[in-house]
Amino acid sequence: MSKRGFYGLLMFVFLQQDPRQIVEEAQRRSTSQSQRYEGTLRVLDAKGKIIEKRWQYDRVGSHGSSKAVLRFTAPAEVKGVALLIINHADKASDQWMWTPAINRERRIALQDRSTRFFGTDFSFEDLEERDTNQFDYKMLGEESIDGAACWKLQSTPRQSKASQYSHSYLWLRKDNFALAQIENYSKDQLVRRAHYTDIRNDQGIWTAHEIDMHDLKRNSRTILKVEKLQYNVSMKDDAFTLQALRRES
Repeated sequence: MSKRGFYGLLMFVFLQQDPRQIVEEAQRRSTSQSQRYEGTLRVLDAKGKIIEKRWQYDRVGSHGSSKAVLRFTAPAEVKGVALLIINHADKASDQWMWTPAINRERRIALQDRSTRFFGTDFSFEDLEERDTNQFDYKMLGEESIDGAACWKLQSTPRQSKASQYSHSYLWLRKDNFALAQIENYSKDQLVRRAHYTDIRNDQGIWTAHEIDMHDLKRNSRTILKVEKLQYNVSMKDDAFTLQALRRES
């Protein structure tokens, strides 16, 4: 066995025994200076009605020190509605929503983070970037998702991390450390499940190009397709401010 192969085997064995190391490695592999994509969303309610929306997502920084702007681009009645997210390593994010129709922004209070973001099945909290230091982890075993071998872990928010979820189950793929599925619980009740598919290597980062977010309480789902994805594009820090939200509406 080559030296590289030997150290790779040692790393694999070590990671199998330590769930925090697995999640930290997954976070390390997904770290980038910035991210941009266009998202197409199909929102399906319990009666089968379908509404299509589009948004553009820009993010600078990564994980616990990032800023993001998510802005709807279609249909016309939601165009310009935007969400500014300031993520923190040691606490919940700060969030503001800008609505051009009424020409005002609204700070999203912590008690409102469990509500749906503008008619989708993503809650405001689901749009945060997770940082490993905000959670404790436990190994639950191994399972396959879509034919890929995965570690199954439990994450529990630490006291400093305000969350609607009491705990979550994470499935991380063994071959590339990409997130394959997450189930979010409120006490013993499964409330949301996100399923990640069409996972591709984009500029060295394994990324899901389709996310199916299922709200179990409402029996509705939103399917997000990621398009025109770019990492490490040049972005200005002042684009991630309330002033920028107003200026670009």
